[in-house]
This record gives sequence, structure tokens and C-alpha cells, in this order.
Amino acid sequence: MAQTDSLEVESKDTVIVYKQKYGVRFGIDLSRPFTKLLTTGYSGIEFVGDYRLNQKLYLAGEFGREKKSKQEDLYNFTTTGSYIKVGFDYNTYANWYGEQNSIHVGGRYAFGTFNHILNSYQIFDADRYWNPTDFPLGSIEAKEFNGLNASWLEAVVGIKIELFANIYLGASARIGFILSQKKPENFSNLFIPGFNKVTDGAKFGVGYNYSLTYFIPLYKKAKKPKKIKEKPVPELEE
Repeated sequence: MAQTDSLEVESKDTVIVYKQKYGVRFGIDLSRPFTKLLTTGYSGIEFVGDYRLNQKLYLAGEFGREKKSKQEDLYNFTTTGSYIKVGFDYNTYANWYGEQNSIHVGGRYAFGTFNHILNSYQIFDADRYWNPTDFPLGSIEAKEFNGLNASWLEAVVGIKIELFANIYLGASARIGFILSQKKPENFSNLFIPGFNKVTDGAKFGVGYNYSLTYFIPLYKKAKKPKKIKEKPVPELEE
């Protein structure tokens, strides 16, 4: 643990002043590139960052883009879009002097824009006398739904640990609640970039990320001084 922060000591009543580092931490989410390697029809990238406001509070946010193709029972669709999330993280962990690790809780307001392409579909037909094992195919012409958007809130629980000097590994879990969404005509928003899967009839969703970030120190700010009263020395009788 590098002890590079300043330390000032004054006489009389001893005043100890710790100067801590403040700056910007930025990086990428590691889970999306791995998901791309392991999942067919998915690609995505997310940039993450935070800025320390005071001893415990950080301004935080994410910006990303995702593309996902999915085969459902009766149709195949592709969703493409971008999103931005802005909010805060509150560090509940008491660091040793010089450390900036965190176990944090926080929240985000998120907004995303996206579009769907209905690649193919099958028509649901209860009367399939001549074709009992399958549904008939619909039009093979892809149908696009453009200009869609959604907004949501996220509750965040996460952790950040310093691996090397100024390099941090983080992980977080998120529960989202949809505030608003523009739905396509005769279709649904089954996947919203940044929010994840949308369940029919529910507004909640679950997400996560694993981040690798780099901290750029910009300045130092003194922690609230801790004043230590010196004990009086008893006088000696002559």
C-alpha cells in the first residue's frame, strides 16, 4: 500500500491532517466482451466512470451500446441501441490510510434509444389440420421498428478493489425499474439495451457488470482534522 498522501502535524494540541486523493476513475465493463465470445448473436460495449465528491460520495455513470438477436418460439428479432446512466455511489467501507477501495450502494437514472428488427415469424394457427407439427411462416420481409426509447431507475450494490497502483477491479449487481417506454405497434420491447430482458407484464429487470478502471488523481483534499488533546504534565512539588 503506497503511503504517498500528505501528513501534517502541529504542536500544542496535536492536529493530524490527512490529505486524500481526489480524481476521475474510468474504464470498461469486462462482462460484455466475454458475453460476445460465449453467446451467438450478441455484441456490446460499456464504458464506466466515477468522480469522487467527498469522503464517501461518488458521482458515477455508464455509457454503452448493445446489439442482440434472439429466437423466441414464434419469431426471431434483433435489437440495437445505446444508453446512458447517471447517478451516485456511496462507499460504506472504512479504508486504511491511503486506500480507496469501496463496498458501495447507489442509484442511477438511465435512458436508452433503440430499434427492433423482426427478422422472421410464424403465424399462430389453432386449426392446423394440414400442418399439425408446425406453424406456417409469415412474410419473409424483415419489419423494422425505429425511434423507440425507454427510461428506468437502477438500485446498485457493488465493490471496487485496487489490484495495482491506480488500477481497480469492480463488480456490481443492479435491479432496474422501468419508468417509461415507447413500444412498437403490434410488437413488444422484449430486450432493452442497458436494461436487459423485459418480462411481459412486469417493470423490473436485473443486470450486472464487471469493471476494470484506472484512477487519475487530480488533486488532494484534507480529511477532517482529528484533534488530540495532550495530557497536562503535573507540577513537581519543591
